[in-house]
Amino acid sequence: MTIITPTFANESLLKDAAFINGEWVKSTAEYFEVTDPATGAVIRSLPDQPLEVVDEAIDVAFEAFKSFKLTAPRQRATWLRKIFSLMMENIDDLAKILSWENGKPLAEAKGEIKYAASFFEWFSEEAPRIYGTAITPGIEGNRAFTRREPIGVCGIICPWNFPSAMIARKAAAALAAGCTVVIKPDSQTPLSALGLAHLVQEAGIPPGVFNIVLSHSKTPEFGLKLCESTKVRKVSFTGSTAVGKILMKQSASTMKKLSLELGGNAPFIVFDDADLDKAVEQAIACKFRGMGQTCVCANRFYVQRSIHDQFAVKLAEKVEKFVIGHGLDNGVTHGPMINPKSIEKVEAHVKDAVEKGAKTVLEGGRLPKLGPAFYAPTVLSHVPQTADVASQETFGPLCAIIPFETAEEVVGYANASELGLASYVFSKNVDTLYGVSEALETGMVACNTGLFSDATVPFGGVKESGYGREGSLHGLDDYTVIKTTIIGNVPKYL
Repeated sequence: MTIITPTFANESLLKDAAFINGEWVKSTAEYFEVTDPATGAVIRSLPDQPLEVVDEAIDVAFEAFKSFKLTAPRQRATWLRKIFSLMMENIDDLAKILSWENGKPLAEAKGEIKYAASFFEWFSEEAPRIYGTAITPGIEGNRAFTRREPIGVCGIICPWNFPSAMIARKAAAALAAGCTVVIKPDSQTPLSALGLAHLVQEAGIPPGVFNIVLSHSKTPEFGLKLCESTKVRKVSFTGSTAVGKILMKQSASTMKKLSLELGGNAPFIVFDDADLDKAVEQAIACKFRGMGQTCVCANRFYVQRSIHDQFAVKLAEKVEKFVIGHGLDNGVTHGPMINPKSIEKVEAHVKDAVEKGAKTVLEGGRLPKLGPAFYAPTVLSHVPQTADVASQETFGPLCAIIPFETAEEVVGYANASELGLASYVFSKNVDTLYGVSEALETGMVACNTGLFSDATVPFGGVKESGYGREGSLHGLDDYTVIKTTIIGNVPKYL
């Protein structure tokens, strides 16, 4: 197995320390290793910080908030715009870091950096437009107005599958509103976060406003600290529903505001009047971004019975053309899973579906010659609705195609889940698109497209996929509170 070490134009982006109060903090007795998921080679050793570091970062952010909340919105906009510019200037290096620690192909990593940067651009434009309202109360002589104020210190807990974008989507909104942040990146992919911190510092954001703490062995304890601290007024988390529920319980004692973007089980519905080739193309783009390790990727393919077999064959033909390998190798279209253990659930879902009558259209499986974290995608047809994949999130490269007859039937199938993040509908009939999209119990419905994530549109789910919205004009809501001021007994001069 060849060990790949990329070269960087800006070596200063590759850090090996936490970032607190504008300083790079490394002193600790313990370290954890960040490895290349494709080869298992160690990229960097980072400090596995003690628990008291979280208190230190919270205190620093709390003090910084006192002055940062008073900065002019236009000044915050200037800082955010500078971060956007620096990210675009360093996009090649940032993408290499992301691909190296996460495994996704370089082109896909570069796409994530662009997406991440777009949130700093978007919220740089939203920062000066945090408006209040003027109200005429029912009580004669009274007047009222509202203003939206920054909520305070925000704890941000991020996953490994989008190590740059998830931080940017949260932190950009927080900074735009005038909040300060304490960020805990996933210990499998912390280098992207640290590279971003370097650019935040270079952009001139004041010390203490943007902080990153690091831990591998004490991740749950770090989260508990953020949830129970009275100085942290909001926690934003992207990850599993199970962990989201834990954080929700832990935050109850302080009545903390939460934004939770949790698990998904996205249905991808194709009606027989859809443009079949376009549906297959979008299915590939949707399902295999990050090798199926995304919360909004299609988990269940529902295809109307008359075109079910044709869809399955066309999809398998496309998947067979994938070039699987190290994300930094030229020509590679799809990389490894994040770790070998992540393959186990894919295998379990394949085995269960086949035992329940599913047919194998394209047999996937482990690719040990490439490395322990590599898995070739599997395509199954005639999957029964009773299969585990229909009710559980696979989070991997399994295409499970389930036939259906009517719109009523497929809506019932799609809604038979406690999760409700994203869904997809393909049809040329506007009535079908509109009616089905209204009936689906998900926070987002994409019609005739498999890719919809954009800084300009709200992102979030319903049911056990969480609550709160990120991005768009609604993205600042979760980082602000509404203060009402009433002025009574206003005199009349007429």
